[in-house]
Amino acid sequence: MIFTNPVVLSVLSMIILCLLNLNVIIAILVAALVGGLASGMTFSSTMSILISGMGGNSETAISYILLGALAVIINRSGLANILSLKISKIVKDKKVLFLFMIGILSCLSQNLIPVHIAFIPILIPPLLKMMNKMKLDRRGVACALTFGLKTPYVMLPVGFGLIFHNVIRDNMILNSVEVQTNMVWKALFIPGCGMILGFLVAVLFSYRKDREYTDIDSKEDKIEIEKLNKNHYFVLISAVIAFLAQLYTKSLPLGAIFAIVFLMIFRVIKIKDLNEIMHDSINMMGFIAFVMLVASGFAQVLRETGAVEALVLNISGSVGSSKVLGSMLMLLVGLFVTMGIGTSFGTIPILATIYCPLATSLGFSSMGIIALIGVAGALGDAGSPASDSTLGPTSGLNVDEQHDHIFDTCVPTFIHYNIPLLIFGFIASIIL
Repeated sequence: MIFTNPVVLSVLSMIILCLLNLNVIIAILVAALVGGLASGMTFSSTMSILISGMGGNSETAISYILLGALAVIINRSGLANILSLKISKIVKDKKVLFLFMIGILSCLSQNLIPVHIAFIPILIPPLLKMMNKMKLDRRGVACALTFGLKTPYVMLPVGFGLIFHNVIRDNMILNSVEVQTNMVWKALFIPGCGMILGFLVAVLFSYRKDREYTDIDSKEDKIEIEKLNKNHYFVLISAVIAFLAQLYTKSLPLGAIFAIVFLMIFRVIKIKDLNEIMHDSINMMGFIAFVMLVASGFAQVLRETGAVEALVLNISGSVGSSKVLGSMLMLLVGLFVTMGIGTSFGTIPILATIYCPLATSLGFSSMGIIALIGVAGALGDAGSPASDSTLGPTSGLNVDEQHDHIFDTCVPTFIHYNIPLLIFGFIASIIL
């Protein structure tokens, strides 16, 4: 039975516990234990696998802490105030314009300036007071950010998108389906259009009503500076250093460290202030960073159960020769797997191994198989409590503790992106 499969039981447990407002970390730990026990593991072995797998997201976790420190420094310098004032003058009270700006900036973080989620804890917190003044529903901002984090890698073969498309190509070739990179974006164009539709619905309809938030004043907020001074220029240079160092070293933590050291050398910050800066950073980013660590361990438990393969084999025996039923079930499996593992890129190798022979036997074309694997991998990235596509937006929007990770980020992004991906991915797999 599908509903007794350890992956299904585990992911359902996580979703239900999160919706019941249980702490996300506890929910993931309980879900991991459910999955492990359902597959025949003991409590001890499940926890050992989870702990050993936590290192998979260690770079992301330390990146969050160091970027949080950089965000604190930028805020203290007053540059964040200037940025907020400049954007306020452009946007005024135009909510839709602001959401489109956030969506576009988020898209650029995936290709033109490939920093992924790194910009969120730096850009978003200083804009919160402006959003409060506009009475802007932050769920719309979460949808705009997640749109930019996901849609470019689904639709565009540049930046992180090129990496994602090459992962699909390589794993399909390994499983005896010959494809080329330029076929991937063509197959995923229709599902990508579904995400654009979801974004437009979120921005233009779902979250247009006013929502009240309380301003949380800080000592930095009380000083409004409109002109750039010497320290501001050093801070801007440090951001460029962080970006260039990341590109050169392929390490986001190193980029952040180089930027912080640069600011110390030019005395924008003092050594004696580092303890307070890191304390503020951990207050802001520590919870998100630790969720990423636990999520990586959870993903390792799901892999060790071997239940993903068993789930697909169960489905393959029930679809007969129906392409329609096969497509629907394969996409739903992808949703469950990615909701649990929390990464589209890491899900593709798991799914391709089983989907390629199954889809071939059902008569899907190469383009149809690309659509199935690409969409099945991307499904669940939005909406998953353990995904950086949801944790990133929450890290910026919940600095003042007025934005709920589950109900203000995960649920809205699930509705606006996973549902269109399911529908448009199904269509693409059948007609291509």
